[in-house]
Formats: sequence, C-alpha cells, structure tokens
Amino acid sequence: MVWVAGVRFKPAGKIYYFESEDFDLIAGDKVIVETVRGVEFGSVAIGKREMSKSELVLPLKKVIRKANDEDEKVYENNQKKGEEALGICRQKVKEHELPMRLIDVEYTFDQGKIIFYFTAEGRVDFRELVKDLASIFKTRIELRQIGVRDEAKMLGGIGACGRILCCNSFLGEFEPVSIKMAKEQNLSLNPTKISGICGRLMCCLKYESDLYESRNKEGDKGGKNSSGVKNNNKGDDS
Repeated sequence: MVWVAGVRFKPAGKIYYFESEDFDLIAGDKVIVETVRGVEFGSVAIGKREMSKSELVLPLKKVIRKANDEDEKVYENNQKKGEEALGICRQKVKEHELPMRLIDVEYTFDQGKIIFYFTAEGRVDFRELVKDLASIFKTRIELRQIGVRDEAKMLGGIGACGRILCCNSFLGEFEPVSIKMAKEQNLSLNPTKISGICGRLMCCLKYESDLYESRNKEGDKGGKNSSGVKNNNKGDDS
C-alpha cells in the first residue's frame, strides 16, 4: 500500500497520483510536484489516501512540498508570461505562413520549457518556427498538435443544453462514445443534434449508456421494457 494524493494541473484536467506520505493533503491544497516534464505547480483534487500498488501506474513521482505564497506568485507570473508568449508565437506562425492554429500555451513551473498547443489539418514542418521561438525565449520549446476534442476542452464554450461544456468544466478524461449509444437511447441520428461543438459525438451520450444497456438486457431476459410492461418471451400461441 502507498499513501498518495490525486493532483490536477488544470481545472478540468486529468488527475495524476503522486506519493504523499510526508504530507497531510486535502482537496484544494496547492502543491509542488515532480513530473516527467520537471517541477510543476498543481492543485489537489483527491486528498491523501492509501492505495494498493496494483491500482497505480508505477513508478510514482513525489509531492515535493505544499505550495507557499511565493510559489503561487511564480505560477501567476507564468500564466501572464504565457499570454505574452502566445501572442508572439501567433505572429511568428503568420510570418512563416504555417497552416496551423495556436490554441493554448503552458510554461512549466520552473520555466524550463514552454509548450504550445495547436491544431492543423495535417503534419506541419515547424522546425524553423521552433528555432525562432527558442532564440526569443531562451528556453526549450515544444509544439504539440492536438485534436478537436482537446481544442474544445481548452477553449471551452456552451453546449446545446445551454451549459458550459462538460469537457471544459469537470471531465478529466475523454471516454469512447459511439453511434450505438445514440441508437440505444432512441435519439435522432442527425449529426447536428448528437454532435458537440467539436464536431464529434457528444460526451454526454455516455452518461446514460450503461442504464440503457442494462434495460435492454433485462428486456432480453424477460425483464420490463421501456413502457414498464413485463416481457414473457413467449410467442402469440402460448
């Protein structure tokens, strides 16, 4: 068993577990952790708890410390610098006439790397762009191509239901969604009605999928159908 805490780096980001034996952490605490990208600033989403190693992806990185006021100032300053970096990068993309759309930027906490996220129809040769950015920012540069679902998650928006997009407000990870789920729920298969603003099937189709699947199984085994009438699975001649 290992003492761990679940940490997010963005409000609706994926939760990563870190060893936290030396710290009493609760949801909402700010922490400095060691990641594969270097030292990062994050927010505790799942407080300290004991978990078996079989439930975790090993080896685990550690929580270095609880964040202090100075750490929070560094994080806020990185956010401001990121906005400036995004503007500079957009100008350079325009100068190089690259077929890509910049979506977001992220400074690592120690400012050892700047990550630019972008979308594009195909592969983009951005080697010259990286050289330009490295000479300007004097640090490592990474350009990461993302899909349309990740774009919607980063930018946010309002869904057809009138609420903030699930992916932008609380969904940590995307789950597979299929057209079969829409069929089981007797929804219109009109793409404009079952697709989100990203153009892909709406994530919320997954929410009731298990319920409808269990209902269908009950119907096959003589359970109640959607109208509440018990199926006897016998022919008309019985």
